[in-house]
Amino acid sequence: MRGGLVALTALVAVAAVGCGTESGKDTVVGGAAPATPYSGPLYIPGKDWDEEKDDRSELIDTGAAARALECDWEISTAGGSEPWSKGDGGQTPEEGLETYFEIEQPDVPKDGYRVERKEGGRVLYSYDVDGRTKVAVIVAKDRKNRPGWGPETSASCDPAEFPASFTDSKEYEVWTDRNGRRVPLTVISSSVGAAHCDWQEAHFLATGEYRDRVLYARDPKGVLGDDMLKTPYDGDVPLPADAEDTGYRLRDWRLWLTDDKETAYVRTPDGVEAWPRVKDGMACA
Repeated sequence: MRGGLVALTALVAVAAVGCGTESGKDTVVGGAAPATPYSGPLYIPGKDWDEEKDDRSELIDTGAAARALECDWEISTAGGSEPWSKGDGGQTPEEGLETYFEIEQPDVPKDGYRVERKEGGRVLYSYDVDGRTKVAVIVAKDRKNRPGWGPETSASCDPAEFPASFTDSKEYEVWTDRNGRRVPLTVISSSVGAAHCDWQEAHFLATGEYRDRVLYARDPKGVLGDDMLKTPYDGDVPLPADAEDTGYRLRDWRLWLTDDKETAYVRTPDGVEAWPRVKDGMACA
């Protein structure tokens, strides 16, 4: 099992060998074999994973693709694909990888993959960052209820492990620590409010892992309404004496928290803002 505990692998992408994307970049690239390729099985019966009940470490048991990852943090997503009809699958492994993007619509990079291994009617494609596999997709041919080539299992690391050129194009925001290192979205993340809720004037911030997740909101225009927030938003407050610098940064924002974590204090060049906690069960109509 790789998971992020093995040595760095080498990758030199030198030529296109597959199909391309709308961006003009190649979905599949060629290159030298990695110094330490994944050597485990390309098929493992996967277990169902329940986000509400199971520990995220159990994602490693949701299929073979998860075993091929080299994550710095915990795995973000893993599992098998849904069946598809005749004509949906590809005629080649490369087209099977394209089928993965079409069917699963994953929030991962769509170009820069390479063939890491082929074995027994299966092909492992990996997307690497600095020589470490951050997305793994195993495509297989003519499996039960899956005619042609298509995804059998796939897995990915936390989006914060992807290049900034990719994450900067997404709606979520990747924070850094006091040393400028990116922090996983499972620890802290933020984003502008959803347009379909007319919340674009608001901003949301989530901290803490999994079941201990806490959600705060910046609402200077009052688009959320008082019934959605535990206390009002305030754009100019003194920093409480017991507030501590978390070290988390997003551009010129700095996050401070008190022990009760009822309010997120965001220091900006203009002062300190108080972002209140969002009430449980908040949702737009």
